[in-house]
Order: sequence, then structure tokens, then C-alpha cells
Amino acid sequence: MVRIALDPTPYHSTHAFEDFFDVAARAGYDWIQLTPHPDFIPFFSHPRVDRAQIARVRKRAADAGVGITSLLPVQRISWPDEPQRDAAVRNFTRIIAIAAELEVPVINTEFSGRPERAEESEAGFYRSMEELLPVLEREGVTLNFDPHPDDFVEDGLEAWRILRGLDSPSVGFVYVASHTFHYGDRAPSLIPQLGDRLGAVYAADTFDHHRSHGLRYITNPPGNAVRVHQHLAIGDGDVDWDELFEHLGASGFLAREDAIICSNVFGEDERADEVSALQLDRIRALVAAHS
Repeated sequence: MVRIALDPTPYHSTHAFEDFFDVAARAGYDWIQLTPHPDFIPFFSHPRVDRAQIARVRKRAADAGVGITSLLPVQRISWPDEPQRDAAVRNFTRIIAIAAELEVPVINTEFSGRPERAEESEAGFYRSMEELLPVLEREGVTLNFDPHPDDFVEDGLEAWRILRGLDSPSVGFVYVASHTFHYGDRAPSLIPQLGDRLGAVYAADTFDHHRSHGLRYITNPPGNAVRVHQHLAIGDGDVDWDELFEHLGASGFLAREDAIICSNVFGEDERADEVSALQLDRIRALVAAHS
């Protein structure tokens, strides 16, 4: 059965990093995904982790009865400029080693790169993966990618084509529901293509920024190169959750023991305990309805 994990980002300002396991347990979760944090793996930086901390993390997780499904680092591995890309590969090599030491077999991440320099960014992505694939294969770690808004690739189908071009079972896809409308709103056509290469789904809602003739959100001056989306509680946006989970069920994703659904609601930190518990109930209900 699919594993349901908590993204602890809403607790960053109120709890220490090693307390996140207790937070997840209190909310009813058996699993957690460890996301960028200044005391662990910061955004775009080398990990701040030593062996003593890895030992503490393993103990705190075990004491809380919460397993670590995955790590979520964000590094510039597709950056079109070589110094940033090279640093990102060095950082990512260490992150893979940390995942292996924690016995966490999955890393979920983003493509990065720049959409206005897509060709150079794609070339950088493939250069980075030439270096990282042997490390992933040696450590037995799977790396899944989300085409995040403002990455060099944002459309879900095109992102899958790029990943497919690597021809490696060590690489898969992260489907982030709150990025649905940047992906092209194509769950019915994309999820069947992904098959067992779909490694994780993030459960948070969002509004469709294309509605109202593209005027649902207004930025000034018009034509700003911005990407707007939210990470709301399930049911508070425009994502068709029954459609999404219908296709997840039909693909076999919901029955897989290695599959991950991660609750990652942001923007309601003041209600984090309530929302985290509510998300778990709603995810479980969707899984039960469509398994």
C-alpha cells in the first residue's frame, strides 16, 4: 500500500529540525519527507550534516515510530552556467551518500535551470546526470524529478520525455498536484505514460491560473514572467482530486509499497497541526475510494 508522508516545512519556524519526527507522529503520520532546512540540507548549498547528526536523526525517527520515505533537496543541477551546475553536482553526490547512510532509497527533487535558457539548461541537466547516475546506481537510490514552475521545463509531458531520454530505472517522476495547471492539466494522459516510473505524488491544492481568460491573477506591468500557484489543503482549490486518484488507482500506484504520497500544504502555518491531520484523513479517503 502507498505510503503517506508529511512535509514538515510549515513547522520550520516553530520546531527544531530533529523534532519534526515527533510532530509527524502526533499528526498521525507513519512517514515523513525531509525537505530543505538550514540544519540539514539547505536550498542550493552543500549539506550541513555529519555522522553524529545522521545517528541522531535515525534515533529520533525510530523513537517516534516515523519512517523517512525520501529526501527533498533543491540544487541547481540544470543550471546553464557551469560554476553553479558543478557545485550542484558536488552537493548532490553528498546528498545521495546521506540518503544511503539513512537507508532512505528515494530522493525527490526539481529540475531547476532557467526557462529563458531552456536549451542550455537541458544540456546542463544531461551533463549532471551523466555524473550522478553511476552514484545513484551504486548506492541503490532512485531520483525523481518534478518540473517545477520556473524550471527550464514546466510541462509534465515534456518533462517525462526528458527523463525517458536518460533510459535509467534510477530516475523517475514526481507529480505535484499543486503544479497541475503548469504541467498542462494532463493527469489522464500523463499518469498512464509514467507507469511505475511515477515515484511520488504531492498532495496540495491550487487555483487554475488560466481561468477568467488568464486574469485570475493580475501582475503589473502586464506580461511579467511570473509563475503563480498555491499549496492549499485538498478541496480548497481547483484540482480534480477524484480524477487524479482515479488514474493513480488505475495505474497501480496506490497499491505499490514503494509509492509515496506527501502532504505539502504551505501558507497556513498557523493551522499546521489541524491542516496536517485533515490532509491525512482526506488522502486516506481518496486512496480508499480509488484503490
